[in-house]
Amino acid sequence: MGILYDDVVMIRQSEKEGEPSVITVNCPDKTGLGCDLCRLILFFGLSIVRVDVSTDGKWCYVVFWVIGKPNTRWGLLKNRLMGVCPSCSSASGILFYQSELQPPKPPDVFLLKFCCRDRRGLLHDVTVVLCELELTIKRVKVSTTPDGRVMDLFFITDTREQMHTKRRQDDTHDYLQDVLGDAMLSCEIEMVGPEITACSQRPSFLPPAITDDKLNSDIDERQRGSPPSSVTIDMDNSLSPSHTLVQIVCQDHKGLLYDLMRILKDYNIQISYGRFTTKQTRKCELDLFIMQADGKKIVDPNKQDALCSHIRRALVRPLRVSLVSRGPDTELLVANPVELSGMGRPLVFHDITLALKMLNTGIFSAEIARHMIGDREWEVYRVLLDETDGSSVPQHRIKEAVWKMLMGWE
Repeated sequence: MGILYDDVVMIRQSEKEGEPSVITVNCPDKTGLGCDLCRLILFFGLSIVRVDVSTDGKWCYVVFWVIGKPNTRWGLLKNRLMGVCPSCSSASGILFYQSELQPPKPPDVFLLKFCCRDRRGLLHDVTVVLCELELTIKRVKVSTTPDGRVMDLFFITDTREQMHTKRRQDDTHDYLQDVLGDAMLSCEIEMVGPEITACSQRPSFLPPAITDDKLNSDIDERQRGSPPSSVTIDMDNSLSPSHTLVQIVCQDHKGLLYDLMRILKDYNIQISYGRFTTKQTRKCELDLFIMQADGKKIVDPNKQDALCSHIRRALVRPLRVSLVSRGPDTELLVANPVELSGMGRPLVFHDITLALKMLNTGIFSAEIARHMIGDREWEVYRVLLDETDGSSVPQHRIKEAVWKMLMGWE
């Protein structure tokens, strides 16, 4: 089966502001492809309002209706979406399916180290630069010295795989210099070993709000000032001889489809047909015809209950947010599960720092690290707030603002 290279991903931009653009993906299928596509769409800041997907197990056809932004880089998005589609061989502009025999090589990790004078919103401005440069933050260590200087250590990977070149490093330096101006005192980039971003097995204090696996959704939502989330999940094996129908009705949030697809990818569930729609009330409806990796429907009640439980948890509580007192100081903690493939949720640090910048709340130190919570690896963001000027914001307001930013309810 062949297809023109440029037709693997096609994007039709909307003609009017507020109307959806249409992204069509037509490529060989693989388990987890939907998760990979949704992760990229989330990274580019787009909102998915409708999806249709169908596949015969070998070739898939997916259509996304998305709401973009004036500065959406559609050409770059197309290239990145094509990059996560299964490998194809090219001959005279025609693509033919080629199975992936070897897992992809882990990306090189680089240490971006720079020193600058502190100011409100600095960390968010740096994070925006790194996102625009397609640099993925794997780990970060930020600290403030008594004389008002900030030492930032960002462990990053480069989506473009060019950070080993002098030109790419110079471009990164110049981009940061343009944004930070005279505040930037020094900037260095060097390659480090991949073990620096490995999951930490060391004991580290994390509050129950982060480690507790219980939903307690109504209590959590009331504390955040948001309406209680309601998720309805039904499974039916009577409508298809070979597929289990999963019907979901829930409240929309930023990255909802990514959260759902992550669960299906991690548990090796294949989608043969699916439809996702959003209503004006922010309610979402999903119909998914799924099967296990062995090509059979899910008939075991225990497996059904387990899958429903994981889906419900991912849709009600995709991230965990907590504020704790450290003596006179306040620490913000945010955690999100990591895919079994090692990929983390996009833009979490971006949204945390943006929410704090909008509250005019300073950051004294920040750290991103991976920890084992239960039987799963989590990315944990720890931010020690700077309240030295006396203009502290109530904890409940900080928690609510961060949660709403992460969920797209701002």
